[in-house]
Amino acid sequence: MTTDATRTLLQLLGTQLPVLQAPMAGVQGSALAIAVSNAGGLGALPCAMLAPEAMRRELEAIRAGTQQPFNVNFFCHETPAPDAAREEAWQKALAPYFAELGLDTQVPAGAGRLPFGPEAADVLEAFRPPVVSFHFGLPSPQLLARVRAWGARVLSSATTVEEAKWLEARGVDAIIAQGLEAGGHRGMFLTADLNSQLGTMALVRQVVQAVSVPVIAAGGIVDAQGVAAALALGAAGVQAGTCFLLCPEASTSALHRAALASEAARVTALTNVFTGRPARGIVNRVVRELGPMSAAAPAFPLATARMGVLRAAAEARGSSDFSPLWSGQNASGCSERPAAEVTRALAAGWA
Repeated sequence: MTTDATRTLLQLLGTQLPVLQAPMAGVQGSALAIAVSNAGGLGALPCAMLAPEAMRRELEAIRAGTQQPFNVNFFCHETPAPDAAREEAWQKALAPYFAELGLDTQVPAGAGRLPFGPEAADVLEAFRPPVVSFHFGLPSPQLLARVRAWGARVLSSATTVEEAKWLEARGVDAIIAQGLEAGGHRGMFLTADLNSQLGTMALVRQVVQAVSVPVIAAGGIVDAQGVAAALALGAAGVQAGTCFLLCPEASTSALHRAALASEAARVTALTNVFTGRPARGIVNRVVRELGPMSAAAPAFPLATARMGVLRAAAEARGSSDFSPLWSGQNASGCSERPAAEVTRALAAGWA
């Protein structure tokens, strides 16, 4: 059944279906976005891990691969200055693993995730994507004005009712209500209190009642029944990520794919050991031994540099002990099928 909220969302996005593919940095590029958009949903390109030239290449590929609307996604965090005490604590916590793998503990500092800035806006402006979404709030008013100037629709994630109201007050066109079940990084930006985080269905209903813009449900939705449940609670559409991870168009690693297809995928946790910020993934060795939430981890995204060295060395030996195996709580929808098929299967809950 098509509600007024869904009609509004479809008009805003210019899509045929109220199904959005979650942007998933590190496990996808333009191929997945193209496939979902061509199937009638809203494909997304995550840019948090892309330098400007890489972003340009991916956007060129999308323009060549689809005439349908697509979304370009960015993080909006402020990169913190390194804290010597926390860096020392983190090095000490990871030292046994470096020794085990025979690695030098002297690791160059690196952010690992890039916030939306002027350089990214310069690249984006040349392509004028129809939809731009943000995680961790919104960029500066000046940067946001640049995005709005070419007519892009603006979306952003909220993990609490307060965040949803904050976003609406700043003029977003639609709000992604990210429930606790969702894989990857929590979009929380007004609070660091994990006790404030709600499950998708509880969050969606409260956000729908609190704001007047369309609300997109995200977290734990992997099939038509999940879509129908979200729409019944007032959501205008859904955003799904985990169920696309085994698609051939995704760049999910072989180790990550194996974990998603195993019994291990049934146990996930919010952890900060990979990047310094809470993100949901399959529990593996380093999450069990250091976390899930470690007080030693440097602020996001500075924890990434040292963990990335361990990850690369372990993966070269066929181990996912130090890999961020991002996944939502419901991996039951993961299967090796084309992204277009996944998109249409989700949309069956709307019909």
